[in-house]
Amino acid sequence: MALLKVENLSKSFSGLKAVSNLEMEIKEGELIGLIGPNGAGKTTVFNLLTGVYVPTEGTITFQGKKMNGLPPYKVSYLGMARTFQNIRLFGDLTVIDNVKIAYHQHVSYNTLTGILRLPGFFKGEAEMEQKAYEFLKIFGLHEKANELAKNLPYGQQRRLEIARALATKPSLLLLDEPAAGMNPQETQNLMELIRWIRKEFNLTILLIEHDMSLVMGVCERIYVLDYGMVIAHGTPDEIKTNPKVIEAYLGEEAI
Repeated sequence: MALLKVENLSKSFSGLKAVSNLEMEIKEGELIGLIGPNGAGKTTVFNLLTGVYVPTEGTITFQGKKMNGLPPYKVSYLGMARTFQNIRLFGDLTVIDNVKIAYHQHVSYNTLTGILRLPGFFKGEAEMEQKAYEFLKIFGLHEKANELAKNLPYGQQRRLEIARALATKPSLLLLDEPAAGMNPQETQNLMELIRWIRKEFNLTILLIEHDMSLVMGVCERIYVLDYGMVIAHGTPDEIKTNPKVIEAYLGEEAI
């Protein structure tokens, strides 16, 4: 059974279809790419999968459960996490607090325990602190734990956003243009990081990216969108030589 199955998925805004009849299937453990020109509908797909948008038509099934209409926090509880094309950290909070917020859903104390400051509250807070620090250490950010997130360099903010997403303990991680703004060396390092976190955290990953060296280097299968529709699907080698993809997105020089 597929971890994620998308059937006949469409989204319209004022009569304009941003996504049209999307069919997608992702099995557990896969690393899948979603590419296409600017405005092709890639981020709209992510917003549909994570509950930001409600589909106009079609169904989204995740781990055997229909996801249509679920709000983002319930999608997160079920095991789907994402990063954003434009970094969305809590800039005025510390680096470690950004990760603690994400991990909070796994702490067992309730609101009353927190208000009354019962022992369960302090135990939960200590667990969050420890786990958040462990995630920061994985990404080389532990020494910046008490700095404000907005003061981190751009590349470190990207890493913090991935660390925050992983703190929700997802089974499916959606990465929206993680290499945006990175130089070639940073992109190469990111490629190795994506491979590592996939193995280390036993993750399935769906990746939106414009950097073709990254996409072709890490993805096993690729879906190509154009004007909200899938125009091609296959392995990196198949996508590289697909005439529709060349015409719509890659261009002759990229082949």
